[in-house]
Amino acid sequence: MKKIVYLMILICGLISISGYTPSRAEASGSYTAKVYTDSLNVRSEPSLEASIVGALSNRETVTVSDEAHGWLRIKSDRVSGWAAGYFFKKVDGSIVTISATEQADSVQTSSAANRATVLADSLRIRAGAGLNYKVLGGLTKGETVTIMDSLEGWVQIQTPDGQTGWVSDRYIAKDAIQTAAVSSEKSNGLQGKVIVIDPGHGGDDPGAIGMKYETMEKELNLSTSFYLEDELRSRGARVLMTRTKDEEKPKLSDRVQISESAGADAFVSIHYNSSEKNTSGILTFYYSETKDRSLARAIENRLAGGIGLKSNGISFGNLHVLRENDTVSTLVELGFLTNAKDESIIRSSDYQKKAAKAIAKGLEDYFSM
Repeated sequence: MKKIVYLMILICGLISISGYTPSRAEASGSYTAKVYTDSLNVRSEPSLEASIVGALSNRETVTVSDEAHGWLRIKSDRVSGWAAGYFFKKVDGSIVTISATEQADSVQTSSAANRATVLADSLRIRAGAGLNYKVLGGLTKGETVTIMDSLEGWVQIQTPDGQTGWVSDRYIAKDAIQTAAVSSEKSNGLQGKVIVIDPGHGGDDPGAIGMKYETMEKELNLSTSFYLEDELRSRGARVLMTRTKDEEKPKLSDRVQISESAGADAFVSIHYNSSEKNTSGILTFYYSETKDRSLARAIENRLAGGIGLKSNGISFGNLHVLRENDTVSTLVELGFLTNAKDESIIRSSDYQKKAAKAIAKGLEDYFSM
């Protein structure tokens, strides 16, 4: 017993002499890492959808306390939160010590959660989130990338060979990941389908104006399209939007081009109607009897199921986004802004969510035929 006591005293003495003290990182299971990209957003949660709480600079050192799905929980002198693990390397003192195995594991985990496919025939990679930044390279249709971050319609990506940069989020689609939580009902019909949503009007073109509340059609089109995007993604579809901002106003030809360049499986244009008469209800348009009519009918059948307004059926429409589109296409008018009762109903998020769900179910029905 005395020998054990003497041995412990000797070990403590040696530690004291050497000056070694366990670091806080070692004691808590955390570690130090360094940023290896020009600017890296820090978010409130380990998700691209989480709010941005700050940013880190190149070569900045942080403490990492947790990891989740390719994200790291970090803390620096200025900010704390979650950031994409791709852009960090572990540091041991002043030596970078990340191993090839650790890097591969991080890439595999993050890729599974954030992998995306290029839908355009040709897509430029830029140095920043905007058209004014330098072009660093290019991608072609079908190539896969990993999404690292997002900013106002742009996403930061990494290619399989390690190149990073920014691309427009219009021309990529996040791969659907099947999990046990996704029911067979949701995955049926739309799994892997590429759907283009076209929020009508935009920018200096407000579309129809509401009679009672002066509601602008362009705003309803966009908000309803976002609800539809959520519905379709939850069912395993890959979704592209022809516009994602109120101030955007793509040309009609550009809306069609987005659909055709992506090789989309379906194109749905979202609108709200106007009339000199006191007309009410929903109307769904098609152009081609052979190509489009079945889709219009499938969606109208669901809209007619009761979302708050009556359905006026389907109708031929000689409309540019349908006529010039090689993709199976339809245009839905989800109520009349020139009818005070309709306007009061369609302004609500509840109505728009019901309409989005009905359209998504109609698309599922179409692809299950």
